[in-house]
Amino acid sequence: MTEPTLGERFYFVAGEASGDLLGAEVVAALREAGGDMSIRATGGTSLGTVAEMSGVDVSPLSVLGLWEGLQAYRDVTRLAEETAQDVLAFAPSQLVLVDSWGFCLRVAQRVRAGNPDIRLVKLIGPQVWATRAGRAKTLASLVDQLLCIHDFEVPYYAPFGLDTRVIGHPALSRHGLADGDAFRQLYKIALQDELILVLPGSRRSEIDRVASPLIEAARRLYHADRQRQVVVAPAFGVVDMFAERFGDLPADWIILRDERERFGAMAAADLALACSGTVTSEVAVQGTPLITGYKTGAITWMLVKHLLMKADYITLLNMAAGRMIVPELLQSAFTASAITELAEGLLCDNAAREAQMVAQNEALGKMGYGGPPAARLAAEILLEL
Repeated sequence: MTEPTLGERFYFVAGEASGDLLGAEVVAALREAGGDMSIRATGGTSLGTVAEMSGVDVSPLSVLGLWEGLQAYRDVTRLAEETAQDVLAFAPSQLVLVDSWGFCLRVAQRVRAGNPDIRLVKLIGPQVWATRAGRAKTLASLVDQLLCIHDFEVPYYAPFGLDTRVIGHPALSRHGLADGDAFRQLYKIALQDELILVLPGSRRSEIDRVASPLIEAARRLYHADRQRQVVVAPAFGVVDMFAERFGDLPADWIILRDERERFGAMAAADLALACSGTVTSEVAVQGTPLITGYKTGAITWMLVKHLLMKADYITLLNMAAGRMIVPELLQSAFTASAITELAEGLLCDNAAREAQMVAQNEALGKMGYGGPPAARLAAEILLEL
């Protein structure tokens, strides 16, 4: 890895949990390179373990959808202004904007206007292949470089001259294969008992909208066969909210509060019911079939479906495969009844589960699974600059 320049100053901005984690991983990789560098950040708890924090509270940014985002517009604008002012006071050589399109866009605009000499790097671009391709031009006008996930993103930015580098999907190199047997032993789950894992989301708004159909489907599967063990793994940042929202779960269900146990649960599960997002790729890496889905506000969905959405699927595994290998249910189709029917079909058909796992592995290969860690590649590129 390239040695850091003496006195190198980095500033990382992340508005959501997934960006906070990736930002922290890149910071850790930078620090592994050694050298004299100062790193400050605005973000969450993960960045807080590896960087000096600004004190700007980005928790109000945990919103879902266009309509909900409009309702939170004042918060987004205020926090972008506070963050930009902190960036300008710190005067980094490079500002790394992680994910969180709307928030990071506003921070970039303010920092560019305040100090054009700061190099702006976008770490993970907006999903221009799925909706609103015009964002590629907007991003190219504001930042100096983009570090993106997929090869198929690059052509969207080429017409605008944005320096774009592919680092792969962070989730694919984040964790090796976990020990599913050890997880079962820890929680005294017999190897012959079916284990159903519920992954209800990482945003507060997902706990409100997406978690309920997943939990209700798990209830029905559990009541149909009491030998089934249900494990629920909310993301770390919403565990308390989940516990308050779903305080009436069966006593023998296991609710994970330790983030480190999530991957053991994925490896141990016979089937996962998951909120659509990065977690679907993480489950696939652990060799477990899954069912996924999403639900947002009616106005948001109307705008996305009829005006913005270009992709046939929302799950990256399905996009990579070019067909629906992971069952995904959206909006009105995302119901407990539909999830339960699909789940019973997979749980009762070993051949179907095996076929889905084979297809998931093939899709992971197309997504770059097995290559160098995305965070390390990102750190190397930042040090080259």
